[in-house]
Amino acid sequence: MSVDLRADRLAVLERLREDSRFVLVAHESPDGDAIGSLVAMQGLLTALGKDAVMFVSPDDLPLADEYRTFSLDGLIKTPPSDIADRTAVFLDCGNIDRNAVAEALHAAPHTLNIDHHHDNTRFGTIDLVEPQSSCTAEIVWTLMRELDVEPTREMVEAMYIGLITDTGRFMYDNTTPRAHEMAAYLVAAGVDSQGIYRRLYEDMPLARLQLLGRALGKIERYDFGVLSLAVLDVADFEAVGAEPSHSEGIIDELRKLSGTKVAMLVREIPSGPREGQWKASLRATDDDVDVSVIAREHGGGGHRRAAGFTTTLALDELIAGLRSAIAAQLDGEPAASVA
Repeated sequence: MSVDLRADRLAVLERLREDSRFVLVAHESPDGDAIGSLVAMQGLLTALGKDAVMFVSPDDLPLADEYRTFSLDGLIKTPPSDIADRTAVFLDCGNIDRNAVAEALHAAPHTLNIDHHHDNTRFGTIDLVEPQSSCTAEIVWTLMRELDVEPTREMVEAMYIGLITDTGRFMYDNTTPRAHEMAAYLVAAGVDSQGIYRRLYEDMPLARLQLLGRALGKIERYDFGVLSLAVLDVADFEAVGAEPSHSEGIIDELRKLSGTKVAMLVREIPSGPREGQWKASLRATDDDVDVSVIAREHGGGGHRRAAGFTTTLALDELIAGLRSAIAAQLDGEPAASVA
């Protein structure tokens, strides 16, 4: 399919200029890029004099500790009753099914799909999908500059968080020259880079550190270390008084294991409509395995090296299926566990 990114961007800019009412949404279990893009777009539209609200599902609240300093003015927890009068803006959402409010938003006259996932299903009435962008926050930053909007301090912080979390602190292969250009702009605009780094990666509550310890103590390795995984059930969270959001970042510790091709963290969902199901996060250490392909097979999605999904499968079925999917991409057969 031929895509004219400039035409798509112009179409989105027209809607942002011409429409007056918006509802902003991101994918479930929002990460730094999703929250950062949401907050930055809210600020952008507010600066343009628009009526914009942000939807976050109650199942995703409270947000992770590191994102709770955002004011989240205009936050709603149920779909707006006037959706037929609002333009829906999906941010960092590769698949519309990954949002709890998707069905309710079908009544929106326009759906802007702004994203950087390469496997985006292009579900919008206008799709601005830029896989070459380091993060969705980078696309919001570009739109902001084209609209001549001067960012607030909160917008600057939000975009910077989106940038550093999705580039792995500028260590992942999506760290482009433009990503560094964006970082330079945001630093010049006054972002407290050291303060944000400490808040995201160092200033963690005791329960979060204890949960990490439990996960590291439960590591299992399969196929001579090709797959490294840990499972956290509800009892693990209750034992240390941790919240679901405290599992953020654990997957990055698993992928550090020598010989690992794919790391997986599986956690049990404690409440809500998916209570008792398993949420799986996948990370690949190189391009030999595309974990987004595996995630899509389970109704999820993501990037080639970072993806996720939610499943009702039993753990043994989930692990066996994952091993087979990895082996298929590596042209091999599953071997015995070495854990």
